[in-house]
Amino acid sequence: MFIKKIVRAASILLLLLCTGTLLPAQTNTLQPRLSSADRDHGFEEFRRGVQAYYRGTFNEAILLFEKALTHIPGDPLIFDWLGQAYYRSGIEGAALEQWEAAAASGYGGQLLKNKIEVVKERRSTQPDFAESVRYVETAVFESSQDSTVFFKQPVSVAALGDGSFWVAAYGSNELVHFDINGIVLERTSGPLHGFDRPFDILPLKNGNLLISEFAADRLSLLTKDGKFIKSFGTRGRGIGECIGPQFLAHDSYGNIFVTDFGNARIAVFSPDGEGLFTFGQRSGIFPGFTAPAGIAILDDLVYAADAVKGCIYVFDTAGNYIRTLLPDGSVPQAESMRIWKNNLLISCANKVYLVDISLASLYTVASLGNAPARLTAAVPDSNGSLLLVDYKNGNIQVFSHINELAGGLFVRFDRVYSDKFPTVTVEVRVENRMGQPLVGLTANNFFLTESNRQVNDFTLKGSAYLNTGCDIALVVERSPQSEKEFELVRTVVKELAEAMQGKGSISIISASQIPVLEGKFSPETLISQPLKVKASWSSLWNCDLAVRLAGGELINAAQKRAVVFLSFEDISSESFKQYSLNDLASYMNNNGIRFYAVNLQQRTLPAELAYLCVKTGGMHTYIYAEKGIAPIIDDLIAKPVGSYQLSYASSLPTDFGRAYLPVELEVRLLTRSGRDETGYFAPLQ
Repeated sequence: MFIKKIVRAASILLLLLCTGTLLPAQTNTLQPRLSSADRDHGFEEFRRGVQAYYRGTFNEAILLFEKALTHIPGDPLIFDWLGQAYYRSGIEGAALEQWEAAAASGYGGQLLKNKIEVVKERRSTQPDFAESVRYVETAVFESSQDSTVFFKQPVSVAALGDGSFWVAAYGSNELVHFDINGIVLERTSGPLHGFDRPFDILPLKNGNLLISEFAADRLSLLTKDGKFIKSFGTRGRGIGECIGPQFLAHDSYGNIFVTDFGNARIAVFSPDGEGLFTFGQRSGIFPGFTAPAGIAILDDLVYAADAVKGCIYVFDTAGNYIRTLLPDGSVPQAESMRIWKNNLLISCANKVYLVDISLASLYTVASLGNAPARLTAAVPDSNGSLLLVDYKNGNIQVFSHINELAGGLFVRFDRVYSDKFPTVTVEVRVENRMGQPLVGLTANNFFLTESNRQVNDFTLKGSAYLNTGCDIALVVERSPQSEKEFELVRTVVKELAEAMQGKGSISIISASQIPVLEGKFSPETLISQPLKVKASWSSLWNCDLAVRLAGGELINAAQKRAVVFLSFEDISSESFKQYSLNDLASYMNNNGIRFYAVNLQQRTLPAELAYLCVKTGGMHTYIYAEKGIAPIIDDLIAKPVGSYQLSYASSLPTDFGRAYLPVELEVRLLTRSGRDETGYFAPLQ
């Protein structure tokens, strides 16, 4: 017993030194000295609150932290944890109050102040559009270093969903694959006889890569790993022929559009490489191309630039001229064009512009100044940055939003698993300042410490963006209309289950007057057995409680997770009495949950549901959409998830499971970094 008391006293002293809080034995000149009984009771409630938080029962954690504060009033560490529990519950206003109370006592330093600032920024109204597209240089990947040549004359880049990117090296006739840190992963020379001046790279929907070869007058198809599949197209002026193919795009059917520079037109191929037709020649209403450049397709409209005229034309996917989006001289020396923020991103000489399609206006996104440069490509990557290709200076430049330089990355501990102590596993989430998840990070990007000392046996166990499965919580209206057409509900459920291809699970929630969890099912079960529900229908069916219940079912689910709402009837503001739209959106966003809606009636989707889709990065669709309901699952799996699982061996004393053990993490990516701190308890002994 005496030895236990000594160990416990030592661990409390370590806690005071490491956390800067007086939690176990707080003293405050503004309060009477606490009794040992108060300290013990408060500390025990705090310990239970931390464990509840890591179980994902945030309401329970809030109650326990509140109880802890009644025993140890004003403790900043408890304030911090209470704020975290409120934040994960979606009640961001209360979270900010707790964090500000902790910060006012001097706790947390710049780290806590930065967290408060980021959360406030995300809660504020959207910035001016022109301000939201101001990007600055954060890194440069040179073509050579220390006499080692990585590539020559880069002309295009393709950003992949895992954070890596391929570079088309026009001068060295190859493609070079880089990871997020600029490390060369692999390179390929294409077919057996090699590439002949590769120009543009287009990632296809199936993951393959399409390459235009300027000097070979052909297109080549490669796997996502760079393995050659086939080539198609020949030199000439007929259908399926081209002279000097440059920029690439594809439509919703997979048809391939390529700017045929030598023939001053656009050539179209089928997904299999069969020549279909060409367009862009001079006609009665269209003046014709002089030098076709970048091309992009959005909502089945083809946008094509002319490098000499400096204009952008609009066609339908059949090649019929519709209008001129930007007149001559608007984008001189135009090169590549990509879809970005549902608008056009176009590179021109030493600048990158965003073209607002609806207003036909230009915004400067990035500029290389007056130095000699030739930007041949500007491509958005999966982490919210832009990859710029400077052909003249032979480098790839990474541009990030201007706020990212000052604020850095937003890092958060989501969970700590200590049941196998001293082996500890932590789940962390990494985002940029605006909430964009960061994917593609490697073990070299993480620096994990405990009590500010580097941990032992550190490993990166998993990266959620690589997951190919998902979990969903399906909310089914129990409205009178859904009761009449319940077979339609069964059809949607079965189609979603089939789209999951046997991976993940589906929770069914009935949105009745009192929401009911009908159960958790495997996709195979819902395919083979018709859906049955216990909840009765009601004209007073509840929306907000059902969505909240659905979100709660996903807290401990797979990292790729979503609430899917099957909507029959209109929804009014009365449907969000207990949980507001903003609280529901925050709850889902702060726990990595997306919201999708399936409109089961031929009508406009209720604005409230559309709002949740937008705020959480989901989407909505109509039950009889051309491609069905399956794109919801495809979209969910394809969306980036910045969650990582790290493991290490702890060397801290546990006081038989009663010591609060601190752990810290710093994430470094090129010139940006972010940090977070937390703590946990080992199992009681």
